[in-house]
Amino acid sequence: MIEDTVVRLPQQQRGTGPAPARTDGREHRYDVDLLRLVCSATIMVGHVGALFIHATGNDPANGAGSYWAGHVAEAVNPFAVPVYFAIAGWAVLVGAPPRDGAHMQRRIVRNLVPLFVWTGVYLVWAWLRDRNERPMTELAADSLFGSVRPAYHLWFMYDYIPVIALLAFVALLRAGRRPWALGAALLGVAVTPSVLTTAAEVTGREMPESSWGFGFYAIVYAVVGALLLSLPAGTVRPRRPLWVLLPLSMAGALWYNTQVHYVMPNAHLFVALMCVCVLLLIGRVRVPERWRPALRTLAGAALGAYMVHVLVVEEIAAPLVSPDLSGPAAALLLAGLLVAVTTLSFAASLLWGRLNLRRLLG
Repeated sequence: MIEDTVVRLPQQQRGTGPAPARTDGREHRYDVDLLRLVCSATIMVGHVGALFIHATGNDPANGAGSYWAGHVAEAVNPFAVPVYFAIAGWAVLVGAPPRDGAHMQRRIVRNLVPLFVWTGVYLVWAWLRDRNERPMTELAADSLFGSVRPAYHLWFMYDYIPVIALLAFVALLRAGRRPWALGAALLGVAVTPSVLTTAAEVTGREMPESSWGFGFYAIVYAVVGALLLSLPAGTVRPRRPLWVLLPLSMAGALWYNTQVHYVMPNAHLFVALMCVCVLLLIGRVRVPERWRPALRTLAGAALGAYMVHVLVVEEIAAPLVSPDLSGPAAALLLAGLLVAVTTLSFAASLLWGRLNLRRLLG
């Protein structure tokens, strides 16, 4: 989730038109900053909405107001994770391809460090609150292979990091490099599940399941994202059909989550439609000059806000949610909690950014 939002300009484009904001031949993509910010905030919408759904046991008979308020919020949320994969694909393949294996290893470490730091934070927090379902040492060991509660929202990092590693590996090979360390790491990720299974069979001891890896859908979102985000400005016209298709796909998500199965998988047609719509609507959008400094600052804090927001959700929002709410009351409470969660999460992230803790905490 920590990716460059600058793109290297072709040589023939340099020195033409308005003076660039950078002097190293790269253009800052404020539209990608906006996408990162939208995704981070939208994930919070979904997690706050999930509180209302869980309060009713996912059954409208236990509180129709809370049930529908929660599901409407969840229906807005599904595109966020796929768009993160799309941004990753654009960054690695188009925007800022890795120069060599060492460069990519540094990118991966910049994602790994916040992942494990925050996993530790959540485990200690749950231990202090007596909420861990198993001994913290067991959970910590399992977190090396996959996300654990209460850090459930970090699951996608175990997919995201291998995706960017694989794309970078291919990009470096095509550039004539030989990224041996990156290849070895990918091979290790590939064989880890079978190694753990064999160890369990030989020793008779239970082994954790490895979540390192990715579904085919993640690669597709990354590659399609690279394609869509690299389109020149003005390519997609008119955009009115997209503004129609986006809410229709969200309505489809609402139907699926309430009538078929909750939660809808990321590899679903409705999610894909949402993702494409969001990428085409926001991609290459021109951000006014006066908004750019604030947008860049907030986008830089988006990962940290994502990391910390579940603490805010569980400690502040969860105790206030009840199944016994009318529709209007549930909608108002959800909106208020969303404002509180978003504000506090970004404020915390901005604070440790000022303290130069971004590489540690995201």
